[in-house]
Amino acid sequence: IFCSGNLSMAGRANKVISKDMWEHSLRECRVGKEDMNALIMNYLVVEGYKEAAEHFASESGTPAAVNLESIEDRMAVRNSLQRGDVQDAVERVNDLDPLLLETNPVIFFHLQQQRLIELIRENKIKEALEFAQEELPPLCEDNPEFLEELERTMVLLAFGDKANSPLGDLLNSSQRQKVASELNEAILMSQNKDKEPRLRTLLKTMFWAQQQLERKCTFPAVTDVCAGILEGAQTDQK
Repeated sequence: IFCSGNLSMAGRANKVISKDMWEHSLRECRVGKEDMNALIMNYLVVEGYKEAAEHFASESGTPAAVNLESIEDRMAVRNSLQRGDVQDAVERVNDLDPLLLETNPVIFFHLQQQRLIELIRENKIKEALEFAQEELPPLCEDNPEFLEELERTMVLLAFGDKANSPLGDLLNSSQRQKVASELNEAILMSQNKDKEPRLRTLLKTMFWAQQQLERKCTFPAVTDVCAGILEGAQTDQK
């Protein structure tokens, strides 16, 4: 709104939008309560907060648009991965959708890679070597790009203190979380649901829009989403 028209002309100085002007414009932008509630419900459903979604639906009257019982199945898969029980996660996914892993070779490889990581974590070296030799090479033959990831995982075996090695990140809980999130998104897509919360998509769009706007204007940008702080432009002088 502020940066349209001739502001992009060569030689024209970028417009400076004060914090007062920016906040006034934000106040003029009305967001309905129903829209906000729908965003919150979508976040709770996609991220798997079943009980919170049930309470929110009861208190706000916002429909979930999905069977909340289906959340438990997805969360059971995620919980299995987060505690390192990859085999249980695979079995649960196959119960949900027998074709999901068969039609998603990248996710299936990452699950098998995670099984290898868990064996290494437990210091089951012989089992890890046997698993790596028997289960993973066929996947790499069909998808050569997997080979680098497999080799990186196998290098863990060369270190005594694996957790503090240069590849120790593979043993972090964040590695389990990454695989769990990837699988959760695939399950949601197989069920024709949003693979990520719409709120997260809106935030990504906001940051992208800010980057585009910075080419034309100086304005108070959001730098801290949690605090909602605007920075970058001064308040109007009285």
